[in-house]
Amino acid sequence: MNTDQHTHIAKRTGRRRLLAAATLAVTAFAAPAQAQDAGQGGKGLTASQVLKRAMDLFLAKDMKGWSELCDENVVVELPFSPDPAGRKIVGRAAIYAYLKDYPKAIDIKSLPTLKIHATEDPHVAIAEWSVSGRVISNGNPYELSYATVVTVRNGLIFNYREYFNPQAFLAAMAGDRF
Repeated sequence: MNTDQHTHIAKRTGRRRLLAAATLAVTAFAAPAQAQDAGQGGKGLTASQVLKRAMDLFLAKDMKGWSELCDENVVVELPFSPDPAGRKIVGRAAIYAYLKDYPKAIDIKSLPTLKIHATEDPHVAIAEWSVSGRVISNGNPYELSYATVVTVRNGLIFNYREYFNPQAFLAAMAGDRF
């Protein structure tokens, strides 16, 4: 990323997003070597580290950055989504289109619980996490717990499966959508 791009991003999104963009640029450049190292027990990014970065980007409301952490052909599965069309989303562009307006609908303030578990497979990590925030349109509290399973290839999310209580989601949204 050149200086003009950094300046443009800083003006457009502020320092916090600039740091996220710079981190993603470094990750994208170095990801294949790091992922290969991780699979061999080296010092590269593990699935747990990629998942933690994804959670940080989510909390920062950086849906573009979150989607850029995904493989071009990522498969995102939300098996309990109340919207059948949202139960399986394929491709980086599709997941960005799905998530881009999320911060306009739900204001996540914190992740009160975040436990990331490494697995025997260095390419797979599991997170138990919760969010605390508000639904913007109706002011309802948004307090949900999630379980997420992520598979990472070449330093990018290749498969993302998320489980949550659809009834709690629908109650918070009170008929609104994101």
